[in-house]
Amino acid sequence: MSSVLLAAATGILLYLGYRFYSPKVQQWLGLDESETPPSVEHQDGVDFVPAKHWTILFGHHFASIAGAGPIIGPVIACLYWGWLPVVAWIVVGSILFGAVHDFTALTLSLKHKGQSVAAVAESVLGKAGRNTFSIFVFLALILVVAVFAASAGKTLATTPSVVIPTFGLVIVAMVVGWLMYQMQVNLLLCSIIGVVLLFGLIVAGYYIPVELPLENADKWWTAILLVYGLIASVTPVTILLQPRDHLAAAVLFIGMFFGFAGLLLTRPELNAPAVVAVSSPKGTMWPMMFIIVACGALSGFHSLVASGTTSKQLPHMKDARIIGYGGMVLEAALAMFAVIAVAAGLHWKSIPRGMTGYVYQDVFSRGGWIKAFGTGYGEITKVLLGGLGTLVGITMLKTFIMTTLDSATRITRYVCNELFGDSLGIPFMKNKYAATLVVGVFAGALALGNWKAIWPAFGSANQLIGSLVFIIATIYLMTRKRKYMFVLIPAVLMIVTTFTAMIFNLKNFLSSGQPKIMLSIITIVLFVIAIFVLYQSVAAVSGKKEVPRQSQNENA
Repeated sequence: MSSVLLAAATGILLYLGYRFYSPKVQQWLGLDESETPPSVEHQDGVDFVPAKHWTILFGHHFASIAGAGPIIGPVIACLYWGWLPVVAWIVVGSILFGAVHDFTALTLSLKHKGQSVAAVAESVLGKAGRNTFSIFVFLALILVVAVFAASAGKTLATTPSVVIPTFGLVIVAMVVGWLMYQMQVNLLLCSIIGVVLLFGLIVAGYYIPVELPLENADKWWTAILLVYGLIASVTPVTILLQPRDHLAAAVLFIGMFFGFAGLLLTRPELNAPAVVAVSSPKGTMWPMMFIIVACGALSGFHSLVASGTTSKQLPHMKDARIIGYGGMVLEAALAMFAVIAVAAGLHWKSIPRGMTGYVYQDVFSRGGWIKAFGTGYGEITKVLLGGLGTLVGITMLKTFIMTTLDSATRITRYVCNELFGDSLGIPFMKNKYAATLVVGVFAGALALGNWKAIWPAFGSANQLIGSLVFIIATIYLMTRKRKYMFVLIPAVLMIVTTFTAMIFNLKNFLSSGQPKIMLSIITIVLFVIAIFVLYQSVAAVSGKKEVPRQSQNENA
């Protein structure tokens, strides 16, 4: 099949989903565009700061939710199940599940003074339910921070050419932030300056690779990144977060432009089979593909970004739909392009006679998903970027990983403040520096230790967060006499899918040659948390537990 035809068809479907379905979702949620957003009402110059323009916040939100997720999941899933089921889930899942999930989480936070979705849960589940859910979210976020720091550290150690653009972006972002907010320079001019400087850094990295002359260089890079994340998470958003994420999004848009331009010029056919197998070493297509694709269609982490940093920077309520729903639609487009990059840019199993290139399975086995995507992207864009194509593709990933690291650390600090400081009443945990230090200690211990031992449980944990957010949204809307089927149906389908995947994983953990006790315990704990939340939800619906129609923190 033609990769160009696939890209055009999926792009049209994603646009139609945003154009016609997102306004309905906004109506059902009851979002009032005339209200004052939390960023204005509670402006503090550090976390609550209205973005100068919605496009700046879109860049932050998109770069934070994207990270490596919409690339790693589809690249792995395409290898085991084929491109057709992966693309189908990306399109349907993003329009009816993921974008609704993200937009709903953002709206609930906006209605509760910018609090995280974990804190909003109190209006549905009560204090005990809120604390249980918050602990779960806190632990999941610690794992996110640790894994992104460790994986980024490994990339810096194995790909020295990305060191200069990775850290140089921080300086460029601060310059752009100063021009944007202090000097009041035109936004378009700031963007052009930032992008030109960043691509200059990419070229510099290509010619001047930086290697640490130390043993365990990946560990040292990981420690440096953790320190960076801690400092960045308490820095005012106008200094680093907003301008850096704005540039990160610009890198993606330019990277996608070159990618799709390369498709149009070369028009490659899809080399990977439409369907590889129903059952694979990763498990059966259902439920495991729906868990592995993750951010390409639905991710619980997105709700934490939407209700963590995004809701605190939204300049106008009318911007919520294009950022909350539109951001996920664009991420689905990136996920679809990731599939095309490896399915059309790489050969399947062997290189045909008379042709050159790389084999999907070989590249994946040697360099993992980052190398597979970067190589496929490089092949598709070779006609435009020459030998820089692979480096540009990997730099796109590294830029997003850094963004997610910063945002995840900041969001974990928010949850830490809300849970341990406000809800549990620990005085010093209300301090942002104390909370950040706690995050750093836990995440550092994991990132510099054996984080891979528990990473296999994260996929299910991530989708479980998304499922529970749908449940919380359903009860929230039911108790306020609003339409709720648009969140209830995804809630039921994802709960069933996630529970089945967890049972599959638990069976594998216990039946392996050396039973994985830690992973088994984590999976069982996830079950208990989910069942407790479901019980609280049923109690709220049946009237066994009093649920306020409007909490004291709710704006509307």
